[in-house]
Formats: sequence, C-alpha cells, structure tokens
Amino acid sequence: MNENEKLQVGLFGIGLDTYWPQFNGLKERLEGYQRVIAGELRKGADSNLIDAGLVDSPERAREVGSLFRKSQVDIIFLYISTYALSSTVLPVVQAAGVPVVVLNIQPVAAIDYEAFNKLGDRGLMTGEWLAHCQACSVPEVANVFNRAGIEYYLLTGFLGDSRTSAQLAEWLAAAKVGKTMRENRLGVLGHYYAGMLDVYTDMTKQISVFGGHIDLIEMDELALLRREVTAEETDRKLEEFQEAFDVVPECESAELKRAAVTSAALDKLAERHQLGSLAYYYEGSPDSEHEAIITSVIAGNTLLTGRHIPVAGECEIKNAQAMKILDSFGFGGSFSEFYAMDFIDDIVMLGHDGPAHVAIAEGRVKLVPLPVYHGKPGKGLSIQMSVKHGPVTILAVVDGPDGVFLLTAEGESVPGPILNIGNTNSRYRFSTGAADFIEQWSRFGPSHHCAVGLGHTASAVEKFGKLIGIPVRRV
Repeated sequence: MNENEKLQVGLFGIGLDTYWPQFNGLKERLEGYQRVIAGELRKGADSNLIDAGLVDSPERAREVGSLFRKSQVDIIFLYISTYALSSTVLPVVQAAGVPVVVLNIQPVAAIDYEAFNKLGDRGLMTGEWLAHCQACSVPEVANVFNRAGIEYYLLTGFLGDSRTSAQLAEWLAAAKVGKTMRENRLGVLGHYYAGMLDVYTDMTKQISVFGGHIDLIEMDELALLRREVTAEETDRKLEEFQEAFDVVPECESAELKRAAVTSAALDKLAERHQLGSLAYYYEGSPDSEHEAIITSVIAGNTLLTGRHIPVAGECEIKNAQAMKILDSFGFGGSFSEFYAMDFIDDIVMLGHDGPAHVAIAEGRVKLVPLPVYHGKPGKGLSIQMSVKHGPVTILAVVDGPDGVFLLTAEGESVPGPILNIGNTNSRYRFSTGAADFIEQWSRFGPSHHCAVGLGHTASAVEKFGKLIGIPVRRV
C-alpha cells in the first residue's frame, strides 16, 4: 500500500499558552499524554498519522489548519489536553473540512485526591488540576461547533482504559472503511433479476452516498476472457479449488473444469476493471455460451469474495455495498437472505445460493453439484457452508423513500440442524426473539437480501454511518 492509498489521519491537541509560564512542566506533561494517543492512532500499517502537536493560539491554529488541508487528511482527532479557548479549535477544523472526533480523554480514571491535597502549594495544586481538566472545554467546543454548523463526535474516557482504546480503534476503522468505499470500483455484470423490485436501486444515489465508481460490464467481455483461458490456467484453478474447498466426490470432472475456466476468466475481469466488489446476474439463451458462463460462476465468485472482492448475486448492488463495508472492517460479509423460521428453537434461518465468504465459514466450505438452480437457468456447482458459530452482525444498505440508510442488527450464529441444499445456510438467534425480529427488521423496508459478518460490530457500523453522513437504524 503506497502513501496515497493510506488513510490520512490528523491529530492535534489544544491548550492555552497563558498556562505554560505559570505552571512549570505542564505543557510537556500534556504533550506526553498526546503521544500516548498518537501511539494508539498509529497502530496498523494502512494509515498515516499527521501529528500537529499542541495548538495553543489562534495563529498556531491557522498553521495547523493549513497543514491538514495540504496533507489531505481524511479525519481529524482533536485532543483536549486541558482547558483551551475555542478560538484555537475552529480555524483548524474549518480549514480541513473533514469529520472531527473530539477526544475528552483524561490521563487517569480519577485524581488521587489524597495525594493531590497533600501537595500543600496551591499553585502546584492548580497545575495538577489543569493536567486533569479535559472535560472543561467539551461544552465550549460543542457550543462553537453547533453554532458553526460543524458535525463532530465525542469520545470520553481515560488513557489505558480498554473501552477508550476500543472506541478509538472503531473510529479509525470506520474512517478507513469510508476511504475504501470512496475509492471502491463496483462492477455490475449482466442485469437485475427481473421482477425483484426491492433489489432495483439508483446507482447515482449509491455513488453520491458512498463514493466510488460503478462499472457496467458486458457479459461478452467475460465470454471473450473465458475463451482465452489456457489449459495451464485451468489446472492451477482446479488446484485452487482443492485447496479452498472440500470438493465432494459427486462433482463431475467436466463441471469442475467448466467452473475452473470461468473462475480464471473472472480473475482476469476483476483485474482488468480493478474491481473491489461485484454484483451480477444473467440468464442467457438455453445451451448458449452465456448460459454456460453464468451456470459456472459460483466457485469463482466465492474465491473472489474470499480475496476481499465481495460478489453479490441477483445483481443486488445495495448488498454488494453492504458486503464491501463489512469486509473492509475485516468482519467478513457474506450474501444472505431469510430462509425460514424455527419457532421451537426460536431462531431464524438465513442463507443464499451463489457465492459465499469462505473466511467466515464454520469448518471447510463444500463444493457440491446441484441438479437445478432454483429460479435460475441450468445446473452446475454450488457452495455449501454455515457461518461460524458465535456473535454475528447483519447489515443491509436500504434505499428508502427518504434516501439511503444502513440497517443493522446483532445476533448469534448457533449450532443445530440446517438444510443441506447446496447453499449457505445458518441458524441465527436474536435477543428480540425470532418473530419480533423479522417484523422489526422488515418494517424498515430493506430488500430481502443482507450481508452477514462475524462479531458484534454494530457500533463500528454506526460510526461509519456518522462519518459519511447517513442514518444507521439498529434492530
């Protein structure tokens, strides 16, 4: 990853220059606290920190604002080191014009009152108090941002606290996902599954909300690439199938070869268009070249998904976006829809035919033959897996009457009997209970598809939504 691809993170602290000659060592102490925060923000190789140090005057604020603008920072973290005038804040944030997270982070969980009061010297005591006086400026900064129409977010805690570190990491991750989505190239191969009105979306609106580029790709281009696949490339892909999947004995060699050729062509297509995600659907005429392609894409599209190029079937562009968001967080992101409900075990079954995310599978992913693709043409190979047991988050990008928003919920992938029908298939339990969950989720009006990722990660998704300026609804 080169420097231009990295997330550019701005950090500055605020203080008051009047204090420095009054309280010996205070500035250096506060700068030390900021270095601790900088260390947290430097974690990970995919971000570049521009640490501007302490800003303690309006003149210094203008300098730092110019620095952040020239550095093209993607996000700013504002550390309140002690009481500071809001005139040291506003010029920086106005100049940079990017989201700002205000850090109200104390050095310790609580002042040692007994040791403090034993200092005896009220001057020393005041200096000690100022080293813990972060909360004093929070209302002032908020007041000025509110009146200036500047969006901001607050993080309150103390150094060394696991919650504070986790929140910092989530804000940083959310900003990274925002940058990924702004630069993502989403391919659309083929056309919508006719009649799925909930799946249809406004591509211009998707780009205006998430950024990126949507590349409309002809099926003929994939057909041409497929014709050019060599025997050596096919053999390498067959070896990759054996490594990535549990290929069941029932898979015919002819079907495996057909899928391998298509997979090799899909790799070339993704590389040619520099795709970061893909939505596809096609049918083709019976016994045509295009039908041969579309009935052999599942294995290859699953491999792409595992390589962080999530692929959504039925040309569900919105769900390709949701899958990319979860994948960019590192949570996975597998194509899903509601299958059935088990009122005895109080669970909801979700799954989907087509590509899946192998990184979030419970055990090995099976490659199995299907005599028929339900609702689709032909036959061929398919993926069979369950999502790892444990905490999960589901996410949908919803195109509602008032605009695009995110819908998310946390649940558990639980063991139990599933349907071995050559699909992704998992059992999920939600705190609301199965019946209430389906009703609450559906009332928000998502399409019938969603993305599934590992972990309880709705908090990180909510931060991402805030940074790009769209609502996040949570069941």
